[in-house]
Amino acid sequence: MGGHALCGAYFEQDIDMSHHSTVHCPAMLVSAPASGQGKTTATAALARWHRQQGRRVRVFKAGPDFLDPMMLAQASGHPVYQLDLWMGGEAHCRELLWQAAQEADLILVEGVMGLYDGMSSSADLAMQLGLPVMAVIDGSAMAQTFGAIAYGLAHYRPGLQLAGVLANRVGSDTHAQMLKESLPEGMKWFGALPRDEAMGMPSRHLGLVQAEEVADLDARLDRAAQALGCLASDMPQPVAFERSPLPVEQQVPAHVLDGVTIAVARDKAFAFLYHANIATLEAMGAKVRFFSPLHDQALPEADALYLPGGYPELHLSRLSANVSMRDAIARHHAQGKPIVAECGGMLALLDGLTDHEGHRAAMWGLLPGEAAMQKRLVNLGLHAADLPEGTVRGHTFHHASMTSPLAHHASTKAQRFNGQPEAIYQEGRLHASFLHLYFPSHPTAVAGLFAPTR
Repeated sequence: MGGHALCGAYFEQDIDMSHHSTVHCPAMLVSAPASGQGKTTATAALARWHRQQGRRVRVFKAGPDFLDPMMLAQASGHPVYQLDLWMGGEAHCRELLWQAAQEADLILVEGVMGLYDGMSSSADLAMQLGLPVMAVIDGSAMAQTFGAIAYGLAHYRPGLQLAGVLANRVGSDTHAQMLKESLPEGMKWFGALPRDEAMGMPSRHLGLVQAEEVADLDARLDRAAQALGCLASDMPQPVAFERSPLPVEQQVPAHVLDGVTIAVARDKAFAFLYHANIATLEAMGAKVRFFSPLHDQALPEADALYLPGGYPELHLSRLSANVSMRDAIARHHAQGKPIVAECGGMLALLDGLTDHEGHRAAMWGLLPGEAAMQKRLVNLGLHAADLPEGTVRGHTFHHASMTSPLAHHASTKAQRFNGQPEAIYQEGRLHASFLHLYFPSHPTAVAGLFAPTR
């Protein structure tokens, strides 16, 4: 998962104000007409190539995502943080970019979905933050229409700065030349990446396979960087990054979690963890200790427990067999200590979980109910949760259906009209939901979930 030093000053109270209020750094947002066009491969290839040239590259991911950042962190050698105008807010995004620009030679931002998709789209982010856009277009099944799509991306919304176009999955040099010639006059051609499965990123039901599970990931990244080659030699134009005052609810309260140790699950089953969440906890004074529910026999000494999402359904037998870990978590709960469980973390607390093949295993039994994995997505979207100390934003994205006799304490509020709310369960100091919380959206409210007393 990597460390979380990048942009750490955002989460500290005593930021060095000797830094200039405006910092210039070459930067570019990588987007596409739709998902599946190759944004991650292109962004990772750019990051790896520039890193190989000795440059300090910082990469961000637009929108809520845990899997793409794992690949991008491997490519760039640094943790990847999220930029989302709704979940984190514009001031938060500006602060993260401003901090990165202090030390980076190049900033890359991978977009989310298609360029104009969503209520907080990649285009919104690019225009509000002044980022030029490189469009990655899958050219594998088209010729001159490539130019029409590029033209549409550039002109659909006045004011968007399209820096140029990169063709992906191109069949030959002749094919690449045909695509290049289709572009409108004056539009920059960033080049073409060949159709090559050896540099693509493998995927499963929630998206890309986790980086640490791809044995040849470095070889794939190097192959993609080599294919990009001299295409990446032109640095983007410098962008001016400025700070914005953070809203009161997003200001980090120092010392509120002083002396509180939080045990955080982190392994192949529980890996959906924002670096910003950990940095926020530490900035509030908490000591974070990681552990593995798959491999460890006991919890670290801790005052609170954080179970993030992941893929528990892929590790049913090991989770079920680790009885000592189950008992340790049960003792923690019985002592009235806080537990925050998100999505996969909540599924592990149920009586049982059934995977995609119909195999059921007993889970930890702290939350009454059952869940089963579905072949299709059950819920997706940006949501907010009203907590006693304030509203925390985040997102939901899962393939599990769940039933519980326990009456839910509250429901999340979907950002999207007619969005499906998620149940929030509370049992003592246990807080559980499918919602992945983004802690910087309201640090004080998050502190209330983890503090030994409320």
